[in-house]
Amino acid sequence: MAKITYCLLCLAVLMIGCTADELKNPLDHQLQTAIKRVSPTGDLDHFILPDPKDYNSIPQDPNNPLTDVKVELGKMLFYETGIALNPKHPESKGTWSCATCHVPEVGFMAGRAQGIADGGIGFGTVGEGRTKMFFYEDSEPDVQGARALNVMNVAFVPNTTWSGKFGSKGANEGTEDVWEGDAKINEFGLEGLESQLIEGIKLHRMVMNPVVADTLGYKPYFDAAFSEFPESERYSDITTAFALAAYLRTLISDKAPFQKYLRGQEDAMSDQEKRGALLFFGKAGCIKCHNGKPLNNPDHFYAIGVKDLYQGGEAINTDQNDIRNFGRGGFTKREEDMYKFKVPQLYNMCQSNFFFHGSSKTTMMEVIEYFDKAVPENPNVPASQIAPQFRPLGLTEEEKQDLHAFLTISLLDKDMHRHVPEQVLSGNCFPNNDPQSQQDLNCN
Repeated sequence: MAKITYCLLCLAVLMIGCTADELKNPLDHQLQTAIKRVSPTGDLDHFILPDPKDYNSIPQDPNNPLTDVKVELGKMLFYETGIALNPKHPESKGTWSCATCHVPEVGFMAGRAQGIADGGIGFGTVGEGRTKMFFYEDSEPDVQGARALNVMNVAFVPNTTWSGKFGSKGANEGTEDVWEGDAKINEFGLEGLESQLIEGIKLHRMVMNPVVADTLGYKPYFDAAFSEFPESERYSDITTAFALAAYLRTLISDKAPFQKYLRGQEDAMSDQEKRGALLFFGKAGCIKCHNGKPLNNPDHFYAIGVKDLYQGGEAINTDQNDIRNFGRGGFTKREEDMYKFKVPQLYNMCQSNFFFHGSSKTTMMEVIEYFDKAVPENPNVPASQIAPQFRPLGLTEEEKQDLHAFLTISLLDKDMHRHVPEQVLSGNCFPNNDPQSQQDLNCN
């Protein structure tokens, strides 16, 4: 009898073990194997983003180390309309900020196809309601000839802008012969983000000096953040750029479901999202280009033949001769770089209504369809420049829906508003401060 009881007990243990094995989702094993197969480290850690407070794990310029007070200063200055002091027309003074074209609610991008800083009016709900002020000529507003890039996870972008022209290292080593115009800043040996922001403060018609810093109340913050700078150099475009860069480096989407999954929380993603991730890292081949930590590409630029911003018909102050239409080639002047653009990171991209450098697609599903068909839409881009990775994918409708779920749900950090200040020291409405924006934003 005892022998029978013992055998039954062993059988029960075996059955429980088998049941536990059967309950483990096979998708998890498949997905984790697929990720490890393409990871440079052979493990999941390559794609795990650091905590925004873990400064030691965040890439940064050695000339601009991250500190709490510097990040806090940059956090306010990014939304501060009080430094918008060099408009084309005085009526626009103090009405825009960096966040005018990098709205948190739409993935830190513009809420419209082409962002408008100086010369714009209104906000709408997420920036989509901004239009050109009627007394500005089309050549006068501060606009760009390419869609504003998502600045989330920009700490993992060594060379910034669609052409990657800023930054002395990375892809720009060996391009010293074309460091001219605003790219001449690369001669200072700074990282891309710091370099771009120093130039961007002038480009976007902002002003920082001792008087402005004192008037707005930022002087104590500059003193604490940049005590190593001589007082004569402490309140300037450079220190403002350094503070902004410090803040932007902490815009990390570490709370997205895919990040939770990578850290071991397997129920953070649905089965559909996991199937979509399997496609991303497998059959669809997205990982061939989006292989950086935040699913960008820090090193290479590609041409996929999408339309330029001017071809959409609504953009101003840009046309077929805009140097930005040539992407990387517009910077390097090299034929092999023509029409090749930066591969952007993918977190929170689903919040935008505009995709690619020319804002030619308006939904994530349109993006998926474009890559699935792999038919270039811009007749100006020679077939010889199109990336070999850009080829038909043969996805089924169900697979497209699965991939869509991964891109729009798993890669969405819903808590990015944690990086927005409660107020700026000027007391102004932000991110815009024109009368229509004040009304749209319910500012008192």
